[in-house]
Parts: sequence; structure tokens; C-alpha cells
Amino acid sequence: MRSSILRFPLFCLALVASVAVSAAPLLTPAELDALLPDDMVRVVDTRGDDDFAQAHIPGAVSAPYGQWRGPASNPGELVPMDQLTTLVQALGLTPQTHAVIVYAGRNSTDFGSAARVYWTLKSLGMARLSVLNGGLKAWQAAGLPVTTQAADVAPSSWQPQFNDQWLATRDEVRDLLGNGQALLVDARPAPYFEGHKAHPAAGAWGTLPGAVNLDNARFFKPGSAALMSPAELAQVAQSLQQAPGEDAVSFCNTGHWAATEWFVLSEVLGESNMRLYPGSMVDWTQARTPLPMANEPGRVMQLAYKISNWIKGD
Repeated sequence: MRSSILRFPLFCLALVASVAVSAAPLLTPAELDALLPDDMVRVVDTRGDDDFAQAHIPGAVSAPYGQWRGPASNPGELVPMDQLTTLVQALGLTPQTHAVIVYAGRNSTDFGSAARVYWTLKSLGMARLSVLNGGLKAWQAAGLPVTTQAADVAPSSWQPQFNDQWLATRDEVRDLLGNGQALLVDARPAPYFEGHKAHPAAGAWGTLPGAVNLDNARFFKPGSAALMSPAELAQVAQSLQQAPGEDAVSFCNTGHWAATEWFVLSEVLGESNMRLYPGSMVDWTQARTPLPMANEPGRVMQLAYKISNWIKGD
């Protein structure tokens, strides 16, 4: 029988130890405000250029989410290393920098941009990383200052190396299917998991065989773009079961919602065996040779679902 994926008292100890050597994965607006005088703190704003120009946290640098994403045909695809290197150097980042990632804070889906950038920077070799919980919306709601003045940041010469410890590739996921050695976590809303909806770039409907569904939106305070407390997150995660030492892989459509799930389980709740499948179901269903699927509807049902989704405006 599988044991719970999270043992909360052990998680608490692990979290304290992690914070002592790196940085808290989540910051409140007040906590970030206290850190801003530190020259080693860099606020990385993932919103679009226009939003950044209208208002941003003093000292922040603009790094729109699209720069961290793949092409429209496969948005979750990893960005080439030369492009990532150019990007992090332009932002003045180094392994010693404490990067605090800021998103807009409109809704729970919005958090995925910060989580995916966090995952990317950690994979590139940064250890001091945080996300502003609630994003810029929470910052402004706290009455903290914003500016329209662009920060003058000296570029770095850092040459990052990608660490695949938190990465699951298509081939690796395929090898995991059916061997009972990994927990596959579908972070999408239920209609995607059940095969009633599909991403426009996906080549098939449904989910990975043997996957379990935990909608990433369940980790957020109702009607909010801020994650719940660690204790509440742990309670939600109890629906997942993981045997001791078993790997876990988070996936969604394009590695966006799944990045949130990875962030919560790995960074906040201390599950060390969590990995992210960045290309997720779009990448999986675009394989030249069709790969196994579960909950895949037939053509007639797909057409019925498309019509129903169109009527509902989905």
C-alpha cells in the first residue's frame, strides 16, 4: 500500500533546513519589501512589456514570460541554452543572486508563469529563488510602492549549465509507464484529464496511462492568485499517494499548470523526487509514432465535445 506523499512534520523540518541554506520559495509583499535594499536581490517581472512599463516594483527587471517558452506549436518546449544564457546575462543574474519572481496576480493560472521561470532558473543552477505570493496585485494591495522607471542593471557573464535533475523527457516518461516506479500527476482541470477538452496544439485527447488528476487550482486561496498556507497545501496534496523513494512527474498541456504543481510539491512541501515534464501532453501527442493514451475519446465523441465546448465558449 502506498504511503502519503507528504508527511507534514518531516516537511516542516525539511523546509526550515532548506530556507537556512537557500531562500524561502514563497515571499509575502512585506518580506520582499524588507529584502529590496540588498544588492544581491533581483526582482524578475514576468509580465508583458506594456504592463511592466505602466507599473512595477522598484528595481525590478522585465523578463516577459514568452522569453522562457517554446514556439506556439509546442509552448512547453525547452528554450535553447544559448537563448537562456543571453537572457539571464541580460538580467544580471548569477548563481549568487537571490531572484524573486513576480507575476501579475490575476488568477491561479497566472501563477504558472512564475513557477515555470523558477523551475528554469533552478535548472540553470540558481539556488536562491523565491516567488512573490499573489504577484504584483498583492504588492499593490499591501500599499507598497511601484514605479515606471526602468532599473539600470549591469549584465553578468554567467555561463549556466542545465541540470536535468528536475526534468522528465518524453522518452523518460514513456519508460515509466506501467512499471509502477513513478507517480504521474496530471495538473490540469478535470475536463482535460477526462478527455473532454484538449489543447489546440495537442494531437490527441486524454491523459497519460496510469496518471492521477490533481487540478493545480486547488492549491490556491479561493478566488485568489496566492497559494494557500503550507499546512493547507499539504492537506490538499494528501490525495496523492507515493511509495517511499518513488519518483513523481508533473505534467499538463504545456508545462505551465504542471510547473505550479511541481513548485508546490517540490519547493514548498519538500518532495525531493518531483520532476516536471515541460512539453507535457502537447509534446506527448506530437510524437511521430503515436504513444499510449488513457481516457481518449473516439472521433464521434471528440466532435461532440468540440461542439459542446464551442457552445459553452470554452
